[in-house]
Amino acid sequence: MKRFNLSEWALRHQPLVRYLIVALALIGVMSYQKLGQSEDPPFTFKVMVVRTEWSGASAREVEEQVTDRIEKKLQEVPFVDILRSYSRPGESVVLFVAKDSTPTREVPDVFYQVRKKIGDIKGTLPTGTRGPFFNDEFGDVFGNIYALTGDGFDYARLKAESEKIRAELLRVPSVAKVELIGEQEQRIYVELSNTKLATLGLDVQTVTDALARQNAVAPGGYFETKGERIYLRPSGAYDTVEGIRETRIRAGGREFRIGDIATVARGFVEPPAPRFRFQGQDALGLGVSMTKGGDIIAMGGSLKETVARLQAQLPVGLELTEVSSQPEAVQRSVSEFIHSLAEAVIIVLLVCFFSLGLRTGLVVALSIPLVLGVTFFGMRLFDVGLHKISLGALILALGLLVDDAIIAVEMMLVKMEQGWERSRAAAFAYTSTAGPMLSGTLVTVAGFLPIATAQSSTGEYTRSIFQVNAIALLASWLAAVIVVPYLGYVLLPDPRGPKKPSWLGRRFPRLDAFKDRIGLGDPHIDGDEDAVFRTPFYNRFRALVDWCVAKRWVVIGTTLALFATAMVGFGFVQQQFFPNSTRLEVLIDLRLPEGSSLRATQAEVEKLEAILKKESGIQNYVAYVGSGSPRFYLPLDQQLPAPNFAQFVILTDSIPAREALRERMIELFKHDFPNLRANIARLENGPPVGFPVQFRVNGPDIPTVRKLAAEVAAVMRENNNLSDVQLDWDEQSKVLRVEVDQHKARLLGLSTQDVANFLNTSTRGLTATSYREGIESIDVVLRGDAFERDRLSLVAELSIPTRAGKSVPLGQVATVSYAFEQGLVWRRNREPSITVRGQIYDSRIQAPTVTAQIEPLLAPIKAKLPAGYRIETGGAVEESAKGQSSVNAGFPIFFAVVFTVLMVQLGSFSRTTMVVLTAPLGLIGVVLFLLLFNQPFGFVAMLGTIALFGMIMRNSVILVDQIEQDVEKGLSIWNAIVESAVRRLRPIALTAAAAVLAMIPLTRSAFFGPMAVAIMGGLMVATLLTLLFVPALYAAWYRVKRA
Repeated sequence: MKRFNLSEWALRHQPLVRYLIVALALIGVMSYQKLGQSEDPPFTFKVMVVRTEWSGASAREVEEQVTDRIEKKLQEVPFVDILRSYSRPGESVVLFVAKDSTPTREVPDVFYQVRKKIGDIKGTLPTGTRGPFFNDEFGDVFGNIYALTGDGFDYARLKAESEKIRAELLRVPSVAKVELIGEQEQRIYVELSNTKLATLGLDVQTVTDALARQNAVAPGGYFETKGERIYLRPSGAYDTVEGIRETRIRAGGREFRIGDIATVARGFVEPPAPRFRFQGQDALGLGVSMTKGGDIIAMGGSLKETVARLQAQLPVGLELTEVSSQPEAVQRSVSEFIHSLAEAVIIVLLVCFFSLGLRTGLVVALSIPLVLGVTFFGMRLFDVGLHKISLGALILALGLLVDDAIIAVEMMLVKMEQGWERSRAAAFAYTSTAGPMLSGTLVTVAGFLPIATAQSSTGEYTRSIFQVNAIALLASWLAAVIVVPYLGYVLLPDPRGPKKPSWLGRRFPRLDAFKDRIGLGDPHIDGDEDAVFRTPFYNRFRALVDWCVAKRWVVIGTTLALFATAMVGFGFVQQQFFPNSTRLEVLIDLRLPEGSSLRATQAEVEKLEAILKKESGIQNYVAYVGSGSPRFYLPLDQQLPAPNFAQFVILTDSIPAREALRERMIELFKHDFPNLRANIARLENGPPVGFPVQFRVNGPDIPTVRKLAAEVAAVMRENNNLSDVQLDWDEQSKVLRVEVDQHKARLLGLSTQDVANFLNTSTRGLTATSYREGIESIDVVLRGDAFERDRLSLVAELSIPTRAGKSVPLGQVATVSYAFEQGLVWRRNREPSITVRGQIYDSRIQAPTVTAQIEPLLAPIKAKLPAGYRIETGGAVEESAKGQSSVNAGFPIFFAVVFTVLMVQLGSFSRTTMVVLTAPLGLIGVVLFLLLFNQPFGFVAMLGTIALFGMIMRNSVILVDQIEQDVEKGLSIWNAIVESAVRRLRPIALTAAAAVLAMIPLTRSAFFGPMAVAIMGGLMVATLLTLLFVPALYAAWYRVKRA
């Protein structure tokens, strides 16, 4: 029975094929217009922060009584991987990190379990704790950040205007939320002199009660009449600051006005909340995030219009300035990739036209936009937007999607050259190539399977490489068996008709003659069927293949020697996780000693601002004092709030300007800013890592961990490739110990709590009531005056009121002394953990290389570690290993699919094994090109190499299948091997040329460059091996002898 022939069916239904071509092209155009655009592919941050406050407790008390209890309970949560935490005086922060393999759909339920488990133990936490509070919104990216500034405008006025701006920005399409950055809450401070209160016989509690009673909101009742309900509203609530000053207090038979005994002033929270500074002045920031799946570029255009309108409406002196614009970065990135895609299309078209001739090349060329259109439609269906990964994958796919079209049209053309009629030639092309092409396509798609199945953040980040290539390759096979036969039927020239001189032939006759000699260009054959492959060029190639078959062991031995050499050479290729981003920002982290005040941090910030003001090549710079930047870029390594930390984000004019500024800053911090540790970094690609080289020291005893960490740091500092080697925590903080004499205190009716409350009120303040002003609620805070608050030496002289109504100096009931304590305790999985980390400023050196240099030097330290202590490798090496292990988990599926497809196609386990064994030989070219072009072997290059295995097996299976077809036709095995290699020379060489040359635009990409170089080298060598090594291997495998 005759088997169904899809190409034959297409030629019998030409109107339907024409309709499908037009319909799919239109669908593709519409799908492309609806694709969302973003800078990076979305990936799930599997991290949740649990924060708890316990005022008055030391860092060690918080660690032992709060942090440890929370960590212990969180160990019961499914998918828990790492519990990291830090404890500061009065604050516990636990970072719950789920396993990288946690399915994305399970993450919300995992976070619900975290809330539920902590809720179960909330009652067991110490009395006086606030919280725990939860934050799992780590994936929100504030792509646009604006700074609202104005000379002479305080934070209150800035906030009032920012609320109006926020309301307008939320009306912009695709805007999800707008958050204020650097907001300083208002306060009304009532500053009381401790000495004056003691003299008047007053205490703070009396003042607090007076303020609270007068400002209380209490029901006054209402009259219920026959027709109406009338409420009673007693007056007295504060509506002005002067009202607070006029509040009367009675004590000791006398009446006082608060304004007479205290200074009442309106101000802002002290010490300040984390601040946002723009170009050296205090500002209020507005961060704008986009809805999921939105078009960042369209949103950016709408925001520009809205901001321009708002700027015109602002009061004179106020400026709304764009600080960070992700739409511009995406526009630049997308434009570069679209430009590279266009270049790749042109290169592929030139390959087709040059090698196949104008009309034959046009058949292949017309299939490209159709396959791209179907690919865009598939991307729309699977919710894959346009971003750096999918656009790079499109360029990679472009070199592969023409392969099937070239193979199909070449076979059709060969049969027409042999005198066959067009429709018969198209039907034969399907019969002889459709099966091997489909198998080859499925094997190539299978090469991307480990990416698809990788259960990790890295796999999620790169998954669109599989999605885009799978859609494009499957669409290209359908186009090759349906559309290409129709286009070939309509467009292919008659190879046996009179040859007309081409435009190229008329202008470059020698080039045209060369193309004829090697079997390229417009088809024109005179003679019998075999004359097609009897040209001098094919005869020379036939002789070469015949020699390879005859000298098979020499060829196999040489190939294996080259493979072994490549494996040795691979040791000289530098490893990498992900390359740095091409964004224009430079990040500078400033970290002061633990215990430093926000005031000290701001002083260092202002010093650096003064330097940056004189630097060239800078568009703008912002400083985040007391915290890190909000996530304006998805892979940003976000920093948690800390008073001793500040972060600068400096936007430069260009990549050269960024690199020049980075070099100057590196030199600056080598000689200046001795009071802090700095880190100068570019933005990263891929999941965030932070410092590229890290080693963790874990163990139960903090002093021992600190001692071991110091030894590790000493080893790291000896490496010349590392800079800014530092510990994530080390210093102790200063404290003023107030040792209460319990006997004396009880005699005076005082308790430790009374002393603590008194000291807290004198220094930090006590909230008495709230001043209500419109939508604002402003705390009224009682505290000591500035003179008493700022002088440590006066603590013992402060007068503390007793239960008898008298005041006594604090020094009579307590002893004040200076001491040190742990100001910060980091833990990992319930053990103290210190991370020793270093930065690499030489762009030629990769983190895995430096890590490999250091690890042997740590062996003596590891050998003498006490029981229970560990030194672990972190940084880029650890993250890369996570991604690598998740990809490795997909290899069984990869091999299962490859073997199944090949078994179905080849029908022989022996031939299938032979084809699979050819795949690793591509590493010869991969290593050669990586070394020649000095490119690192990173995670993306590894994905490209895995995909390369599929491409190599694709060519091998087509060649092996051709050998089997020729044997079935009656040729001897020897002749079948040689003739199959000759017949498949042109399609294999052309498909390889299209794939390799289409990679050229990608080599300029910082992200995809190493992958492009690896595939180019691997495919070039693999093509040569397919045509020469596979025939020799086949002959050796089956012990073929010349007939």
